Amino acid sequence: MDITKAKPLHAEVMSRRRSALSEACATFLNSESEFVWEVGCGHGHFLTAYATAHPDILCVGIDIELDRIERAERKQARAQLPNLRFLRAEARDFISALPKGARFSAIYMLFPDPWPKRRHHKHRLLDTRFLQAVGQRAGQGTRFYFRTDHEGYFANAKATFSCHADWDTCPSAEWPFELPTIFQQKAAQYRSLVAARNRH
Repeated sequence: MDITKAKPLHAEVMSRRRSALSEACATFLNSESEFVWEVGCGHGHFLTAYATAHPDILCVGIDIELDRIERAERKQARAQLPNLRFLRAEARDFISALPKGARFSAIYMLFPDPWPKRRHHKHRLLDTRFLQAVGQRAGQGTRFYFRTDHEGYFANAKATFSCHADWDTCPSAEWPFELPTIFQQKAAQYRSLVAARNRH
């Protein structure tokens, strides 16, 4: 394959994908929207239950796997929840696609892929740049809820939050809504972390 042709083609595909994502977001979000965001929603179990329990709160879940999103959308349709949306998207692309002024009211990241091998740690989503991007769309006091059954990822996430100027960890904060995900049901044990966007 001619590499010089492959790179422009990839860039063109990504550009179209991001443009389509921006258009999809604009169908239910505007410059004044606030919503609960689940990063890596899987089959939508948690967020569907959350949206059912909070009918006045807009909830948006994303995942990169099409099959997961299709299953999540079927749950949304069966539950007939107008306050719930699912989109196939990568997290950073989703943030970039949001209408100007749209804000997170809370963020949930439940049992993300830990990429356990050291050489794969670079693929972990929760890092300094990601927290900065999320922080730019979160108002003061917005909570970020993180949960994992991988001790190494938990330690890394805790250190990343603790060292980030935009976020303060909240050791005594309660978990506001519980619905065991499939991963949580399978986990022998897990750790939870809550952080809040500060005023900086």
